Amino acid sequence: MEIGLIGLGKMGYNLALNMRDHGHRVVAYNRTPDKTQMIEKEGIKGVYSLEALYDSLEGKRILWMMIPSGEAVDNMIDELLTFLRSGDILIDGGNSFYQDTLRRYEKLKDIGIDYIDVGTSGGIEGARTGACMMVGGEPHVVEQISSLFQDISIENGYSFMGTPGSGHYVKMVHNAIEYGMMQAIGEGFELLNAGPFSLDFENVAKVWSHGSIIEGLLMRCVLSSFEKSEKLEEIQGIVDASGEGQWAVEEALRLKVSMPVISNALFARYKSTDSTKFSEKVVAAMRKEFGGHAIHQK
Repeated sequence: MEIGLIGLGKMGYNLALNMRDHGHRVVAYNRTPDKTQMIEKEGIKGVYSLEALYDSLEGKRILWMMIPSGEAVDNMIDELLTFLRSGDILIDGGNSFYQDTLRRYEKLKDIGIDYIDVGTSGGIEGARTGACMMVGGEPHVVEQISSLFQDISIENGYSFMGTPGSGHYVKMVHNAIEYGMMQAIGEGFELLNAGPFSLDFENVAKVWSHGSIIEGLLMRCVLSSFEKSEKLEEIQGIVDASGEGQWAVEEALRLKVSMPVISNALFARYKSTDSTKFSEKVVAAMRKEFGGHAIHQK
Protein backbone atom coordinates (compact mmCIF):
# COMPACT_ATOMS: atom_id res chain seq x y z
CA MET A 1 0.00 0.00 0.00
CA GLU A 2 1.19 3.55 -0.74
CA ILE A 3 1.04 6.04 2.11
CA GLY A 4 1.83 9.73 2.12
CA LEU A 5 2.89 10.55 5.69
CA ILE A 6 2.74 14.15 6.88
CA GLY A 7 4.67 14.96 10.05
CA LEU A 8 7.93 13.35 11.14
CA GLY A 9 7.88 14.01 14.86
CA LYS A 10 8.77 11.19 17.22
CA MET A 11 5.57 9.28 16.50
CA GLY A 12 5.37 10.01 12.77
CA TYR A 13 9.02 9.16 12.16
CA ASN A 14 8.72 5.78 13.85
CA LEU A 15 5.39 4.99 12.20
CA ALA A 16 7.05 5.59 8.84
CA LEU A 17 9.72 3.01 9.67
CA ASN A 18 7.06 0.62 10.96
CA MET A 19 5.07 0.92 7.72
CA ARG A 20 8.18 0.40 5.63
CA ASP A 21 9.13 -2.72 7.59
CA HIS A 22 5.73 -4.20 6.75
CA GLY A 23 6.19 -3.72 3.02
CA HIS A 24 4.24 -0.49 2.54
CA ARG A 25 5.63 2.24 0.31
CA VAL A 26 5.94 5.42 2.36
CA VAL A 27 6.50 8.92 1.01
CA ALA A 28 7.23 11.33 3.85
CA TYR A 29 6.88 15.08 4.25
CA ASN A 30 7.79 17.36 7.14
CA ARG A 31 7.55 21.15 7.31
CA THR A 32 11.18 21.43 8.40
CA PRO A 33 13.54 19.63 6.01
CA ASP A 34 15.95 18.18 8.58
CA LYS A 35 13.57 15.37 9.55
CA THR A 36 12.88 14.62 5.89
CA GLN A 37 16.60 14.33 5.26
CA MET A 38 16.94 11.97 8.22
CA ILE A 39 14.15 9.68 7.01
CA GLU A 40 15.70 9.56 3.54
CA LYS A 41 18.81 8.04 5.12
CA GLU A 42 16.53 5.25 6.38
CA GLY A 43 15.62 4.40 2.80
CA ILE A 44 12.24 6.13 2.79
CA LYS A 45 11.38 8.55 0.01
CA GLY A 46 11.23 12.12 1.29
CA VAL A 47 9.64 15.10 -0.42
CA TYR A 48 9.81 18.79 0.37
CA SER A 49 6.37 20.08 -0.53
CA LEU A 50 2.80 18.88 -0.16
CA GLU A 51 2.34 19.04 -3.91
CA ALA A 52 5.34 16.76 -4.39
CA LEU A 53 3.91 14.41 -1.77
CA TYR A 54 0.61 14.16 -3.61
CA ASP A 55 2.25 13.73 -7.01
CA SER A 56 4.53 10.96 -5.67
CA LEU A 57 1.52 8.74 -5.03
CA GLU A 58 -0.57 6.96 -7.61
CA GLY A 59 -4.28 6.24 -7.94
CA LYS A 60 -6.38 6.81 -4.84
CA ARG A 61 -4.22 8.80 -2.46
CA ILE A 62 -3.95 7.84 1.20
CA LEU A 63 -2.49 10.67 3.27
CA TRP A 64 -1.78 10.18 6.96
CA MET A 65 -1.30 13.27 9.20
CA MET A 66 0.77 12.96 12.37
CA ILE A 67 0.75 16.60 13.46
CA PRO A 68 -0.32 18.55 16.58
CA SER A 69 -4.04 18.85 17.20
CA GLY A 70 -6.07 22.00 16.74
CA GLU A 71 -5.40 24.78 14.27
CA ALA A 72 -2.46 22.95 12.72
CA VAL A 73 -4.78 20.20 11.46
CA ASP A 74 -7.28 22.66 10.00
CA ASN A 75 -4.51 24.59 8.27
CA MET A 76 -3.04 21.39 6.86
CA ILE A 77 -6.42 20.27 5.54
CA ASP A 78 -6.91 23.63 3.84
CA GLU A 79 -3.54 23.28 2.14
CA LEU A 80 -4.26 19.72 1.06
CA LEU A 81 -7.61 20.68 -0.44
CA THR A 82 -5.76 22.28 -3.33
CA PHE A 83 -4.61 18.77 -4.32
CA LEU A 84 -7.04 16.23 -2.89
CA ARG A 85 -9.58 14.67 -5.21
CA SER A 86 -12.85 12.86 -4.64
CA GLY A 87 -12.18 9.33 -3.39
CA ASP A 88 -8.89 10.13 -1.64
CA ILE A 89 -8.50 9.13 1.99
CA LEU A 90 -7.17 11.49 4.67
CA ILE A 91 -6.19 10.08 8.08
CA ASP A 92 -5.68 12.05 11.28
CA GLY A 93 -3.49 9.98 13.61
CA GLY A 94 -2.98 12.73 16.18
CA ASN A 95 -4.85 13.56 19.38
CA SER A 96 -7.62 15.69 17.89
CA PHE A 97 -10.74 16.65 19.84
CA TYR A 98 -13.53 14.43 18.58
CA GLN A 99 -15.90 17.33 17.86
CA ASP A 100 -13.24 18.88 15.62
CA THR A 101 -12.96 15.50 13.90
CA LEU A 102 -16.70 15.38 13.27
CA ARG A 103 -16.61 18.90 11.81
CA ARG A 104 -13.71 18.01 9.52
CA TYR A 105 -15.37 14.76 8.47
CA GLU A 106 -18.52 16.61 7.37
CA LYS A 107 -16.51 19.26 5.54
CA LEU A 108 -14.54 16.67 3.59
CA LYS A 109 -17.48 14.37 2.99
CA ASP A 110 -19.28 17.18 1.14
CA ILE A 111 -16.51 17.18 -1.46
CA GLY A 112 -16.08 13.40 -1.69
CA ILE A 113 -12.95 12.99 0.44
CA ASP A 114 -12.96 10.22 3.04
CA TYR A 115 -11.75 10.99 6.56
CA ILE A 116 -10.54 8.48 9.16
CA ASP A 117 -9.63 9.27 12.77
CA VAL A 118 -7.00 7.10 14.43
CA GLY A 119 -6.31 7.31 18.13
CA THR A 120 -2.69 6.17 18.38
CA SER A 121 -1.14 4.91 21.62
CA GLY A 122 1.92 2.98 22.69
CA GLY A 123 4.45 5.79 22.70
CA ILE A 124 7.57 5.95 20.56
CA GLU A 125 8.38 2.27 21.02
CA GLY A 126 4.86 1.29 20.01
CA ALA A 127 4.97 3.48 16.93
CA ARG A 128 8.14 1.70 15.87
CA THR A 129 7.38 -1.92 16.71
CA GLY A 130 3.61 -2.19 17.13
CA ALA A 131 1.17 0.53 18.10
CA CYS A 132 -2.27 0.48 19.71
CA MET A 133 -4.81 1.97 17.31
CA MET A 134 -8.41 3.02 17.90
CA VAL A 135 -9.98 3.76 14.52
CA GLY A 136 -13.14 5.65 13.66
CA GLY A 137 -14.69 6.31 10.27
CA GLU A 138 -17.17 5.00 7.78
CA PRO A 139 -16.90 1.20 7.86
CA HIS A 140 -16.51 0.73 4.10
CA VAL A 141 -13.68 3.28 4.03
CA VAL A 142 -11.79 1.84 7.00
CA GLU A 143 -12.15 -1.65 5.53
CA GLN A 144 -10.22 -0.57 2.43
CA ILE A 145 -7.07 0.03 4.48
CA SER A 146 -7.67 -2.10 7.58
CA SER A 147 -4.71 -4.32 6.60
CA LEU A 148 -2.42 -1.31 7.07
CA PHE A 149 -3.71 -0.77 10.60
CA GLN A 150 -3.31 -4.46 11.35
CA ASP A 151 0.26 -4.49 10.06
CA ILE A 152 1.56 -1.61 12.16
CA SER A 153 -0.30 -2.48 15.37
CA ILE A 154 0.71 -4.88 18.09
CA GLU A 155 -1.26 -8.13 18.15
CA ASN A 156 -4.85 -7.38 19.22
CA GLY A 157 -3.90 -3.70 19.42
CA TYR A 158 -6.03 -2.50 16.51
CA SER A 159 -9.80 -2.30 16.39
CA PHE A 160 -12.48 -0.40 14.53
CA MET A 161 -14.30 1.65 17.14
CA GLY A 162 -17.24 2.87 15.07
CA THR A 163 -18.55 5.89 13.20
CA PRO A 164 -16.46 9.00 12.46
CA GLY A 165 -15.06 10.62 15.59
CA SER A 166 -15.23 7.46 17.70
CA GLY A 167 -11.52 6.71 17.37
CA HIS A 168 -10.54 10.09 18.76
CA TYR A 169 -13.25 9.88 21.42
CA VAL A 170 -11.90 6.57 22.72
CA LYS A 171 -8.35 7.97 22.63
CA MET A 172 -9.49 11.03 24.62
CA VAL A 173 -10.84 8.79 27.37
CA HIS A 174 -7.72 6.59 27.16
CA ASN A 175 -5.49 9.61 27.78
CA ALA A 176 -7.71 10.81 30.62
CA ILE A 177 -7.31 7.43 32.32
CA GLU A 178 -3.57 7.78 31.76
CA TYR A 179 -3.65 11.10 33.67
CA GLY A 180 -5.16 9.35 36.70
CA MET A 181 -2.79 6.39 36.59
CA MET A 182 0.30 8.56 36.27
CA GLN A 183 -0.81 10.81 39.11
CA ALA A 184 -1.36 7.82 41.40
CA ILE A 185 2.08 6.42 40.61
CA GLY A 186 3.70 9.80 41.21
CA GLU A 187 1.93 10.24 44.54
CA GLY A 188 2.91 6.74 45.60
CA PHE A 189 6.58 7.41 45.03
CA GLU A 190 6.25 10.74 46.82
CA LEU A 191 5.01 8.89 49.90
CA LEU A 192 7.89 6.43 49.62
CA ASN A 193 10.29 9.37 49.38
CA ALA A 194 8.86 11.00 52.50
CA GLY A 195 8.61 7.75 54.46
CA PRO A 196 10.91 6.41 57.22
CA PHE A 197 12.90 3.98 55.07
CA SER A 198 15.91 4.53 52.83
CA LEU A 199 14.62 2.96 49.65
CA ASP A 200 16.17 2.34 46.27
CA PHE A 201 13.43 3.59 43.96
CA GLU A 202 14.91 1.82 40.97
CA ASN A 203 14.65 -1.44 42.91
CA VAL A 204 11.06 -0.69 43.93
CA ALA A 205 10.06 0.11 40.34
CA LYS A 206 11.81 -3.05 39.12
CA VAL A 207 9.88 -5.26 41.53
CA TRP A 208 6.60 -3.50 40.74
CA SER A 209 7.29 -4.04 37.02
CA HIS A 210 7.34 -7.82 37.41
CA GLY A 211 4.19 -9.58 38.49
CA SER A 212 2.57 -6.86 40.55
CA ILE A 213 -0.99 -5.66 39.96
CA ILE A 214 0.36 -2.24 38.93
CA GLU A 215 2.98 -3.50 36.48
CA GLY A 216 2.83 -2.20 32.91
CA LEU A 217 4.23 0.35 30.51
CA LEU A 218 3.95 3.28 32.91
CA MET A 219 5.78 1.45 35.66
CA ARG A 220 8.47 0.39 33.18
CA CYS A 221 8.84 4.06 32.28
CA VAL A 222 9.32 4.85 35.97
CA LEU A 223 11.95 2.12 36.18
CA SER A 224 13.76 3.49 33.14
CA SER A 225 13.73 6.98 34.68
CA PHE A 226 15.23 5.83 37.99
CA GLU A 227 17.84 3.80 36.10
CA LYS A 228 18.98 7.09 34.57
CA SER A 229 18.72 9.17 37.75
CA GLU A 230 18.51 7.91 41.33
CA LYS A 231 16.38 10.80 42.63
CA LEU A 232 15.40 12.61 39.40
CA GLU A 233 17.23 15.67 40.71
CA GLU A 234 17.65 17.24 37.28
CA ILE A 235 13.91 17.11 36.48
CA GLN A 236 11.71 20.07 37.34
CA GLY A 237 8.35 18.97 38.75
CA ILE A 238 6.23 20.67 36.09
CA VAL A 239 3.75 18.46 34.25
CA ASP A 240 2.15 19.87 31.12
CA ALA A 241 -1.42 19.04 30.11
CA SER A 242 -1.74 18.49 26.37
CA GLY A 243 -5.51 18.88 26.21
CA GLU A 244 -7.09 15.43 26.29
CA GLY A 245 -7.65 15.48 30.07
CA GLN A 246 -9.44 18.80 29.86
CA TRP A 247 -11.59 17.60 26.97
CA ALA A 248 -12.56 14.49 28.93
CA VAL A 249 -13.45 16.46 32.05
CA GLU A 250 -15.53 18.89 29.98
CA GLU A 251 -17.28 15.93 28.35
CA ALA A 252 -17.95 14.41 31.78
CA LEU A 253 -19.49 17.69 32.94
CA ARG A 254 -21.65 17.80 29.81
CA LEU A 255 -22.87 14.24 30.36
CA LYS A 256 -22.98 14.54 34.17
CA VAL A 257 -20.54 11.65 34.60
CA SER A 258 -18.53 11.58 37.84
CA MET A 259 -14.75 11.50 37.24
CA PRO A 260 -13.10 12.66 40.49
CA VAL A 261 -9.79 10.86 40.01
CA ILE A 262 -9.22 12.08 36.46
CA SER A 263 -10.40 15.60 37.33
CA ASN A 264 -8.03 15.82 40.29
CA ALA A 265 -5.18 14.49 38.16
CA LEU A 266 -5.82 17.26 35.64
CA PHE A 267 -5.92 19.92 38.36
CA ALA A 268 -2.68 18.52 39.83
CA ARG A 269 -1.01 19.12 36.47
CA TYR A 270 -2.27 22.69 36.43
CA LYS A 271 -0.95 23.18 39.96
CA SER A 272 2.47 21.85 39.02
CA THR A 273 2.95 24.84 36.71
CA ASP A 274 1.92 27.37 39.39
CA SER A 275 4.92 29.40 40.47
CA THR A 276 2.95 32.12 42.31
CA LYS A 277 1.00 29.76 44.59
CA PHE A 278 -1.61 32.49 45.08
CA SER A 279 -4.28 30.18 46.50
CA GLU A 280 -1.83 28.94 49.11
CA LYS A 281 -1.00 32.56 49.99
CA VAL A 282 -4.71 33.28 50.49
CA VAL A 283 -5.12 30.23 52.73
CA ALA A 284 -2.03 31.18 54.77
CA ALA A 285 -3.34 34.72 55.15
CA MET A 286 -6.74 33.47 56.36
CA ARG A 287 -5.13 31.18 58.94
CA LYS A 288 -3.13 34.10 60.31
CA GLU A 289 -6.21 36.33 60.51
CA PHE A 290 -8.58 33.93 62.26
CA GLY A 291 -6.13 31.94 64.34
CA GLY A 292 -2.93 33.93 64.54
CA HIS A 293 -1.04 31.14 62.80
CA ALA A 294 2.47 31.90 61.61
CA ILE A 295 3.11 32.62 57.95
CA HIS A 296 6.24 32.07 55.93
CA GLN A 297 7.45 35.34 54.45
CA LYS A 298 9.88 35.91 51.63
